[in-house]
Amino acid sequence: MSAQNSRPSASLARSTLIQMGVRIGVIILLTTLISYVHMFHTLREDARHQLRRHVEERSQREQAIFVLAEDNHALLKKALAERIRAWSQEDPNSRFDSLFTQQPDGSVRSRAEGFDATKMVGVFIPPGVKPDTELRRRILAAYDVLTQYGPAFSTRFNSTYITLVEGPVLSYWPSVPNWAQEIPADDPTLEYEYYTISTPEKNPSRGTVWSGIFQYPVTQHWMATVTTPLDMEGRHVASLAHDVLLDELMERSIKDHLDNAYNLLVRDDGQLIAHPSLDLEGANVGYNILGNALKPGEFAPKLDAEEQAHLRRIFEKVRDRTSDESLLELPEQDEYLAVDRLEGPDWNFVTVLPAHVVSAAALRSAHYVLVFGLVSLLLELLIMYWVLQQQIARPLLALTQAAEHVASGDFQVELDASRRDELGQLASAFRTMSDKVKQREEQLRQANDGLEQRVEERTRELKTVHGQLVQTARQAGMAEIATNVLHNVGNVLNSVYTSSQLALDGVRELRLEHVSKTATLLEKHQEELDTFIKRDARGRNVLPFLHKLGTNLLDERQKIIGLLEDVCRYTEHVGDIVKVQQNHARTPRLNEPVSLATLVDDALRINTAALSRHQVKEVRQLTYLPPVMTDKHKVLMILVNLISNAKYAMDDTPAEQRLLTVKLDVPVADRVRIEVRDNGMGIAQELMTRIFQYGFTTRLEGHGFGLHSCAVAAQELGGNLKAHSEGPGRGATFTLELPYQPLEETACS
Repeated sequence: MSAQNSRPSASLARSTLIQMGVRIGVIILLTTLISYVHMFHTLREDARHQLRRHVEERSQREQAIFVLAEDNHALLKKALAERIRAWSQEDPNSRFDSLFTQQPDGSVRSRAEGFDATKMVGVFIPPGVKPDTELRRRILAAYDVLTQYGPAFSTRFNSTYITLVEGPVLSYWPSVPNWAQEIPADDPTLEYEYYTISTPEKNPSRGTVWSGIFQYPVTQHWMATVTTPLDMEGRHVASLAHDVLLDELMERSIKDHLDNAYNLLVRDDGQLIAHPSLDLEGANVGYNILGNALKPGEFAPKLDAEEQAHLRRIFEKVRDRTSDESLLELPEQDEYLAVDRLEGPDWNFVTVLPAHVVSAAALRSAHYVLVFGLVSLLLELLIMYWVLQQQIARPLLALTQAAEHVASGDFQVELDASRRDELGQLASAFRTMSDKVKQREEQLRQANDGLEQRVEERTRELKTVHGQLVQTARQAGMAEIATNVLHNVGNVLNSVYTSSQLALDGVRELRLEHVSKTATLLEKHQEELDTFIKRDARGRNVLPFLHKLGTNLLDERQKIIGLLEDVCRYTEHVGDIVKVQQNHARTPRLNEPVSLATLVDDALRINTAALSRHQVKEVRQLTYLPPVMTDKHKVLMILVNLISNAKYAMDDTPAEQRLLTVKLDVPVADRVRIEVRDNGMGIAQELMTRIFQYGFTTRLEGHGFGLHSCAVAAQELGGNLKAHSEGPGRGATFTLELPYQPLEETACS
């Protein structure tokens, strides 16, 4: 039998690779499905978190000007009331006549000679208003207050003005210096909303109120007016006001947004302040989602019917939400809405994100996971096919051919016995067997030659015996060959199976590695891939196919590189990820080098805005120590909460006396102490045993972390939290004591 005819009908390498390829292909498809679902949920949660964080940060940043305006009004209101009382016993006529004069149109205005409106307060008293002595006193009091505070406020506000209830208007308005001299005597703007919203009829609560947005005709700027009434002895005597320019806020709201999202600003009454589709060209009042009731001379922006209906649905969703809802869904538009309030005017800052962005990103990622997984599988199978051919199939074929040569009587076989594996052992055993068969064959031949000298009658018998011996030897040799071949082939097949398992693990590792590479390529070639999908019909068919795996969930743009790297990490450690997401109260990590003085500075900086609003003076007595090993997040949480509590504890303390002292002592006996001391309301002795109990608080619900949480955190850090107070009205001191283990000592040990 020739070697050509002895070739097997089925290749061992090919059949092995086909079985491996089918199994790995199924695994790749299942992995792609799991990856898509996982990425979709991950992207949705990331998008929800980023939306909330974006809206919270933007609202905090954008509301600063409004909070500042209301703080200014509190100061102006107090100053004006004090100044009016100061003028109540003085004669105003001489100074009044030196500053103001009656004009031919019947109005009383600032004297033109020596008047510099860029530095001085302008005054306009409409015709028909007779400034008696009491009114003159109030006008001069308002004039003094604006002269004192107007220049300081002008750095942030367009104008600061005071309107007296009888009609006089006093304004510090450097950007329009001739306002007091040029305003018509019958100016209709004196009847506008921003002059009347603080009257008792329209503002029964007598607090600070905000007008809607409008375009002031003189400057062509969009603005809103904040007004605070001043009542004295039960009578409305004046209103204080700021004009807040909105052009930059409106432009930022439209242009500064998350990718694939947009922002809008809307009041609770439906007035739309900013929106990408809102064209304010030619308009002088804002657009109202619920419909505009325009006065003569007012022009509102216009939107198409589809956009109006869309905005109305968004507004109704925002209006009807509960106070603790910050993330809303708009199923009919397939959108997500993140909402937060701007403190002051109580406007709603809304970010709108289409939900299809999440599913599209997840589908693209899953598509490339599948493509690169299949390509990786093909490359791996080709490599394994070459390895199996070189290392297994060819040596086995050589053994088969050698066995056929021995069976035909040719004992000169050449096999590679230098290999150190099972095939090398098999080749060595085969060569030994061939040599022994050859030796036996030679012995039989020699014995046969010696029998020729025997008698004729034994020749035939000897030849018969000789033939039988040769045939027996050959059969025995073939049986031994077959036994050894089958034994070693079994060993080889075990090795093939083990190698297949190792190769399968290698394919999985390679697949996870390509997931990371997929994220990098996806980020790098985003635009080219989008163009390909739009141009190639096959690309468009892939998206609907994968879209059936799970749609209509939240997306958020996350950098593709980080997300694909997370696929590998989450697949191998899914148990650890679930544990981290469900367990927010992590155990302390005491292996971080932390500067305690820096943590104190960070805690004060976090509370800076609140301390400034409460007019609390800070005193820092910090000893800068080497870094210590502790959990900086828990320490920072404790310090922020103690400083916040101290701030509220001083609400009843006069503003000029409010003092917060934070002290970091030199360590004593391997312990370091941080003290937070205030001069506020103090703590009654009967409460000293309760303040660290779970759930105990004297604050409104939802404010602060609670001293119980701080005490527990201090114990987890190996320290303790103590409180001391001399009693009500005598302040309180909270002392955080922590183990002191400097970083230098830790390094030396």
